[in-house]
Amino acid sequence: MSDYTEEEQVALIKEWWQRNGKPLLAGGALALVIVFGWQAWQKHQVNQAQTSSVLYQQLLEVALVPTEQVDAQQVAKLLAELKKVNADSAYTQYASLLVAKVAVDNKQLDDAALELNAVLAKPANDTLAELARQRLARVLLAQEQAEQALKLLDGKVLPAFAATRDELRGDALVILERPAEAKAAYQQAKQALPPEAAAGSLLMKLDNLSEKDA
Repeated sequence: MSDYTEEEQVALIKEWWQRNGKPLLAGGALALVIVFGWQAWQKHQVNQAQTSSVLYQQLLEVALVPTEQVDAQQVAKLLAELKKVNADSAYTQYASLLVAKVAVDNKQLDDAALELNAVLAKPANDTLAELARQRLARVLLAQEQAEQALKLLDGKVLPAFAATRDELRGDALVILERPAEAKAAYQQAKQALPPEAAAGSLLMKLDNLSEKDA
């Protein structure tokens, strides 16, 4: 038998509830908020990814046609929509690279540089960073800013992109009239490639420098 009367037991339950009931309710409510908040966030992420994928596919269809048929305004509009969904996503940044290509094709080098600098400032991954870096270097070379391009190409590089990075360095050094350094950069680019993969343009650049040395 209990040592307490029925009235005393009721009083004890009420006292316990007053001390612990509200914290328990608050904790339960917080747990529900966390669970439903997490589910909502996951759903939002999925929706973002799906929307970005659709927009990116549309942009590809518009941009990857012969240059004279590209609708630059439509390309820019789709990129703006992608940036609204998620400006920092890989989809958006790959789209920015495409928009930069369209700008270069239309000789709008400043616009291309703007897009590439935006990707380089906060790349979604290392591959995007290197692609933006090398394409921006090409734009700078086209703008006769070889010194800036050379500085941009300094530092560590992903192994898969080492050859193209070194070839670009060689191009900048040729423009800066530093042929010995340019030749060394081209040779380094050649060494980074399998023998069968060395591009004809790279070999031609090396041959041109060798003829000048002769």
